[in-house]
Amino acid sequence: MVAARRRRQRQKRRWGVPVLLVVYMGYVGLGAGVLQTLERPAEARAAQHLLRQRWELLANHTCLQGPALQRLIEGIVQAYKSGITLQGNTTSLGRWDFSGSFFFSISAITTIGYGNLSPSTVAGRIFCILFALFGIPLNLVLLNEIGQLMLLWVQHCAHRLEEAFHLQKKASLLIKTSALVTGLLLFLLLPPLLLSDKEGWSYEEGFYYSFITLSTIGFGDYVIESSSDFCQCNKSTVEELMDGNRNSTMGLHDVEICNDKDTKPKGPEEPHTYTAPSEAL
Repeated sequence: MVAARRRRQRQKRRWGVPVLLVVYMGYVGLGAGVLQTLERPAEARAAQHLLRQRWELLANHTCLQGPALQRLIEGIVQAYKSGITLQGNTTSLGRWDFSGSFFFSISAITTIGYGNLSPSTVAGRIFCILFALFGIPLNLVLLNEIGQLMLLWVQHCAHRLEEAFHLQKKASLLIKTSALVTGLLLFLLLPPLLLSDKEGWSYEEGFYYSFITLSTIGFGDYVIESSSDFCQCNKSTVEELMDGNRNSTMGLHDVEICNDKDTKPKGPEEPHTYTAPSEAL
């Protein structure tokens, strides 16, 4: 009898894993299809807009060359990934000050990993591995203790209600419902209001950020930072980044004009036409 039951359990597990794997892959494929349908058109429009801005910039500033502009853009993007943003003729630092480093440490040991900040030195990466190696278990222990305290509080409240109203089942259901509602309010429904006021986000953006953070997904497209300038840049569109590139190249254009004043003869300007390739339209 026992042997037959064990055989049935082994057979169930043997077929359960392939079936679960098929369901899992099907669910992931469904998500991929829906996201491709929703996000691909916006991505294509953004790419076309970026190319159009690039060719307009080259047409309006004839002293610029395509390869030089490409190197400038790549330098700006690489600097942005390192936390350096352009502000006029200066650069903005501050992502690796104490507050930024503290935020990164929290996101590392909680396994959220927004991705907006990461160490760039070999020593920093090695320390990050060691820090997370011990920090992640410490974080799990802390969360477990907090969960146990919350459970004791819920059980204590349920016991008090049972003694007061002599309704065991209803009191337990009421406490569980209250705990669920309180958790939703504290972690999902109220934070978007605060984020809307402090960060200038919409309620939908704040709710999205709260859920992505609470579920430890941490895409990094919306991140709370100590520097408000970087907050806006971190969720900027491709158009805003390209606008920054345009402002930067204006300085290069002015330098080119100054260098050419003594070498170019004075006279009427010749009209200049520039036709963008068809791929940019």
